[in-house]
Amino acid sequence: MSEDIINAIIYTTLEENLGPNPHLWYPLDLSEKIRMSVGIKTITMLSADDGVVPSSLVIIPFPLFNLKGVIRYIEREDKNRRGKVAISSIALLFNEAHDIIFYKYLEYLDSAISESVDKIIELETQKVKSDQIYVEINNLRIKISEILKDLQEKEIATSELEAFPEEKIEKEVESLYNFKIVVCGDPGVGKTSTILRFTDGAFTRTYIPTLGVNVSEKNIKTSNSLVKLILWDIAGQEKFDVMRHHFYKGLEAVILIFDLTDRKSFESIPNWYKDIKNFIKSESDLIGFILGNKEDLTDERIINQEEAIKLAKDFNLEYIETSALTGKNVESSFNTVVDTIIKSKNP
Repeated sequence: MSEDIINAIIYTTLEENLGPNPHLWYPLDLSEKIRMSVGIKTITMLSADDGVVPSSLVIIPFPLFNLKGVIRYIEREDKNRRGKVAISSIALLFNEAHDIIFYKYLEYLDSAISESVDKIIELETQKVKSDQIYVEINNLRIKISEILKDLQEKEIATSELEAFPEEKIEKEVESLYNFKIVVCGDPGVGKTSTILRFTDGAFTRTYIPTLGVNVSEKNIKTSNSLVKLILWDIAGQEKFDVMRHHFYKGLEAVILIFDLTDRKSFESIPNWYKDIKNFIKSESDLIGFILGNKEDLTDERIINQEEAIKLAKDFNLEYIETSALTGKNVESSFNTVVDTIIKSKNP
C-alpha cells in the first residue's frame, strides 16, 4: 500500500446483470476481497434508502479491513438502461487514524471531487475506453491525497514549540505564538502572489485560481516574541462559497486585498468583511489590513487613496498600498498585523 493518506480508490459500476462491479481501482494489486467488499457495500447501501442516490459525500466504515471510505455516488443518464439511469460510485479508502482530517474537510473535498465526477460522467457518456476513465480516477486520488497532506501538515497545533526546531530560544524572548491570518479578496487581485512575496520572496506572474484554500507558514521574530504565522489564502470564486466559512474559524486577523486597477474588487471588500464578521459572531472589531495591491500599475489605477482610506476607517482597519510584483510594503504590512495581534493579547 502507498503511504498516501488515500490508501486506495475503487470505481464501482452497477451492472444490470452482474450487480455491483468494481470496475477500476488503485493500487493495481489491491486484493479482490477488498475490491468486492467495498464495491458491494457501497452500492447495496443505496437499497436502504429506496434507491435514493446521495448528492454529497458519505463516509462508510469497512471494519474488516480497518478502513473507512469517503464515497461519492454518481448518477447519470443512460437511455440504454432500465430506468434510463446508470449508477456508479467512487470510494476513497483511508485508515481510521485519519478520521479527523476527513470529517473536518468533508465539504471541501466534496467540491474538489465534483470536478472529477463531471469529467467521469462526460467520459462514460462518450463510451470511451476504460483506461481513459482510469487516468481520471487516478488523477482524483493524487489530487485529494495532495490536498489532504497539505492540510494535515499545515493545520497546526497552536502550542507546539516544534514550530521552531532550528531556533535557539534566547532568554530574552518572552513569548511563542501561533497566529492564523485569513487572506481574502476577489479572484485575481493578487492574494496568492502577495503571500508568496511575503513567505518566499517570490512572485508568480501566472494567476492560478486557488482550489478552495492554500495554507502557507512563516516563522518570524519580533523584539521579544517568536511567531509562527499560518496564512490561509481563501479562494474568491463563487463555487467555494459553501465551504469558505469553515476556514474562518480560529482566525486572529484578516487581510482583505483588492486590485487598485479593478473597481469591482474594491467594492467587494465590504462583502468580504461582513462575511467574516457574520461567521465569527464577534462584537469586537477585526484586526487587520485592507491592502490595495498592484500599486506598481500607476497608469492603470482607478481607485484613489482617499476613498480606500475612508473604507478602511469604516471597518476600523488599517490601509496600505502594496505591490506583489515589486514587494513594496508587503512584508511591513504582515509585520504590522503581527504586532497589532500581540498588543491585543497583552494590553
